[in-house]
Amino acid sequence: MIIVDSYIISEMEGYSPQIGRLISMMNYARYTTYESVKDLSNHQLDHLDDDDSNSIGALLFHIASIEFFYRTWTFEDRDLNLEERQFWDPGIKLGELGREHVRGKDLAYYLDLLTVERSKTLECFRGREDSWLDIEKPLNHKPSNHYFHWFHVFEDELNHRGQIRLLRKKRKRAGILEEGSRES
Repeated sequence: MIIVDSYIISEMEGYSPQIGRLISMMNYARYTTYESVKDLSNHQLDHLDDDDSNSIGALLFHIASIEFFYRTWTFEDRDLNLEERQFWDPGIKLGELGREHVRGKDLAYYLDLLTVERSKTLECFRGREDSWLDIEKPLNHKPSNHYFHWFHVFEDELNHRGQIRLLRKKRKRAGILEEGSRES
């Protein structure tokens, strides 16, 4: 688990200066994600508000999936292989695929997945120079660089963390956060 003991974006030991600052921001985003889901039950993680919504569990899986995808794409300079797609696509794509395949896991499963993926990402960043962030690689047919790609990873996480908080508030008002209340 990530523990935040200050709100200073700064360099980090073992990383080049800009990469350390980027990781500081990514770590804070992850901390707020962990805080937004603490103590959720399996029922709360799997609950769907309607036929078009994503569960909180699916959003957590999505966050890990996006990190895996961008790590593979930027550090290994490749697309996902078939085996990786089979596992990660429900999280990357969400929607019907996510509703069908991302269910029945407890909070520890999702937190472990997020922790493992972040650990692998941090290892990939170690030893990279700041100039690596400037490497350009088109995204959606537009110019972009690795700095943007990794900004997007935690920006996407913050977006979905916001969804999670909104879902929790909405469900609490509807009495859905209590175990055994309204089933979906």
